[in-house]
Amino acid sequence: MGNFKRILSVLLRVSISVILLVFLFKFNKIDIRGLLNDIRSVNKIFLGAGFAVFFLGYFLGFLRWRMLVSAAGIQISMKRLISSFSGGVFFSIFLPSTIGGDVVRTADLAEHTRKAKEVIATVFLDRLSGYISLVFVVLPAILLGRGLVRDKVVLSSVAVIIGLLVIILLVLFNSFIYSRITRFLTTPGAEKIKEMIKDMHREIHVFRHRRKIIVYNLFLSFLVQLITPVTIYFIALSLGVKINFIYFLIFMPIIGAITLLPVAIGGLGLRESLFVVYFAKAGVIKQLAVAMSLLSFSFIVIYGAIGGLIYVLTVHHRRLQSNKPPAV
Repeated sequence: MGNFKRILSVLLRVSISVILLVFLFKFNKIDIRGLLNDIRSVNKIFLGAGFAVFFLGYFLGFLRWRMLVSAAGIQISMKRLISSFSGGVFFSIFLPSTIGGDVVRTADLAEHTRKAKEVIATVFLDRLSGYISLVFVVLPAILLGRGLVRDKVVLSSVAVIIGLLVIILLVLFNSFIYSRITRFLTTPGAEKIKEMIKDMHREIHVFRHRRKIIVYNLFLSFLVQLITPVTIYFIALSLGVKINFIYFLIFMPIIGAITLLPVAIGGLGLRESLFVVYFAKAGVIKQLAVAMSLLSFSFIVIYGAIGGLIYVLTVHHRRLQSNKPPAV
């Protein structure tokens, strides 16, 4: 029954991606031939620069997670950690948003280390630091670009992103609000959620006294969040789109935050729709906005395939390691 539900969930999200893409192309009357011609005629130098910058994001993301794993006292070899991280990168293509990849690397490493709570905390903090840094990027950008972007949709999106971050931080780090929320979770069906929140709260608070780790982690996260706008900027240049870089600093964090929602496979369909909606506000025609999104998705697929190759090639190593008792 559980497998059937998972298959049904995947099929549902695949259907959502297809519906979003069909609706996007039909409603916006995007010429597929023209789109393919735009993609084929890209400037290879700018596109290659974007591809190289995009890789740097994965590299820094790995260093960020490795720092948290080490700080949590989880003893694991570099090769094993790379394998888990690579598996997450690969499966995020087929699962809903990047959160799907997080689930895979969490399950893979938790099974190996037998420290599920600690592993879950590191992955959650890894994602949280990324979200915090996303706000650190978009908030100054919206202030600097207030003369360029005065759209209510953009400003509302930024306000919602910041509001959600404030709520998450209050729940995790404000004892009064935390106790009130857990007090409401008293029904039998909510017990598991309550225990999960308690475990997460306990593990995260271990890091409260590791300020240096937190600062370094946030710095790396800030760099990672800057890499996405830079990557898309190079992709735009490769297509002949020349707009102020501040637009990328504003739009990409918003798009990144929305595509975290697990509604479509790999964010496909949702991401393209968001590119059209937001970059139209900077004067980018819809066809080129879709081309920008599809080229960026091709980067994700290529690096995901490399991650999958690494994951497959280390299967034997993972099996040998799983037979060994975890280091204490």
